[in-house]
Amino acid sequence: METTTFRLTQYSHGAGCGCKISPALLDKILHTAIPTAIADPRLLVGNDKRDDAAVLDLGNGTALISTTDFFMPIVDDAYDFGRIAATNAISDVYAMGGKPVLAIAILGWPIEKLPPEVAGLVLDGARAVCADAGITLAGGHSIDCPEPVFGLAVNGLVALSHLKQNATALPGCRLYLTKALGVGVLSTAQKRGLLQPEDAAIALKSMTALNKPGAVLGGLDAVKAMTDVTGFGLLGHLAEMCAGSGLSAVVEFDKVPVIPGIDTYLNQGCVPGGTLRNWSSYGNRIGPLTEHQQQILADPQTSGGLLVAVSEDGTGRFERLMQEQGYHLTSFGWLQPQDNGPLIRIA
Repeated sequence: METTTFRLTQYSHGAGCGCKISPALLDKILHTAIPTAIADPRLLVGNDKRDDAAVLDLGNGTALISTTDFFMPIVDDAYDFGRIAATNAISDVYAMGGKPVLAIAILGWPIEKLPPEVAGLVLDGARAVCADAGITLAGGHSIDCPEPVFGLAVNGLVALSHLKQNATALPGCRLYLTKALGVGVLSTAQKRGLLQPEDAAIALKSMTALNKPGAVLGGLDAVKAMTDVTGFGLLGHLAEMCAGSGLSAVVEFDKVPVIPGIDTYLNQGCVPGGTLRNWSSYGNRIGPLTEHQQQILADPQTSGGLLVAVSEDGTGRFERLMQEQGYHLTSFGWLQPQDNGPLIRIA
């Protein structure tokens, strides 16, 4: 059977992390949930936090990181869809400063619309990424589903002294982002048949690049807080970091890394629906900015980069370490004490 004839994005209403429930609606869901009857003192990070994964103290100086992430196709190719979904799920472990150790698959498949061979390619892509991360895709669960859905549940380990969270930043920290923004715009252009092959290649390379430096940054004391940027966009995840740390941020827009050529697609109206949902959820907490800045900074990312808050006196060491990992990063802003103004200002 010729599996390349099936374009997966035609079988789903959303794409990648743009499928995420908006921050405002998620707040309502979480606030109406029945609280846990028994508090577990070993649970260092749980549902009460807005972090990337749950963290459980194992009692031996290390902690277990547990996370899950899944979504509908963001690309047409089944193998690449598996790669992207796996990369995105594993990222949560790296964002906590840990190393992944095991993954299991989550598969929803429209069995009357798409053949099992296509699902097999999705799993093959995920296995390839897991191998790159040094872990095994050890099993999983599948259901018959109206739309294709795929992701992973991932476990990782981290030394307690290396655990990074998104709510532990300090005033004066400089902000860095390890991947350029714009994947949401490119994904929307693809669904509309407007994406050029060279830009599709850029998006794919970004979404399948593992955030491995996160495990290294776990051992760097200068890194005070860390998270990954996904469906809520840079502003959404930075807002969570600010609110959790009791700080505000100043963003120098001209220094924010952005995929080249994005404006071409924005001028053609390729603005993801997730961008508008994001802005509706947290725009009232952001200072004045242009429509163009909003379209970039609230763009929902799939398998985005690490957002890192680094102490001002540690930026030199951080940048050198990242250069050793193949990243040439420039700070795009800083954190400061909260005042009566917006949570995030655009410089």
